Amino acid sequence: MLIRRPAWERGKANFGWLESRHSFSFGQYHDPAHMGFRALRVINEDWVAPGTGFDTHGHRDMEIITYVLGGAVTHKDTLGTEAVIRPGEIQRMSAGTGIRHSEHNRSPDEVLHLLQIWLLPERAGIVPGYEQLAIPPAEMDGRLRLIAARAGGPGAVTVHQDVALYAARLNAGQSVHHALRPGRHAWVQVARGSVGVNGAALEAGDGLAISAESDLTMTGAAAELLLFDLA
Repeated sequence: MLIRRPAWERGKANFGWLESRHSFSFGQYHDPAHMGFRALRVINEDWVAPGTGFDTHGHRDMEIITYVLGGAVTHKDTLGTEAVIRPGEIQRMSAGTGIRHSEHNRSPDEVLHLLQIWLLPERAGIVPGYEQLAIPPAEMDGRLRLIAARAGGPGAVTVHQDVALYAARLNAGQSVHHALRPGRHAWVQVARGSVGVNGAALEAGDGLAISAESDLTMTGAAAELLLFDLA
């Protein structure tokens, strides 16, 4: 079963300094039909104006992943972390028992474009933590590259949930394949370009919820995508 979430149907927010599109209910956007998918709770596509950002604020009991598409985000948190995340890197922050952080676009002239992803953790009360890894672009070209997983692994951040997150970049006509074990589900989020998934045509910003499928074939056209393999 394939259920498309078109980009144009997403929730919208515009605060002047921030423009955002919400795949699932978030902030002032509430839609009971779109509260998340399995453990996937938030996919926000954000454009942050130069010299602005999210001032210090708090979270609890959430696994937060930042995937940058353009520009750079400067991160600070109450663990003492100070970092800059750029395209080709992935950041994971476990809010757990409580963490406060800020995210800013320090560029004077470049818009920051990113996906912010929240996963419900497998249990409450996890010790807060931070992890950031570089992903060599060549390792995403024409293949699904594991970038986050419960067990972590070489080049993958560790998330406290039964999920495997892959990224891929596909030139015109390139395809990648993924097998779903029985009882597993998937979500495909298209970051750029066009992607066909088992006959479903997706464009940038579209998402696709997948259940009761055993094999996925994704064919792209100048595309970048994220694939979530979920319990």
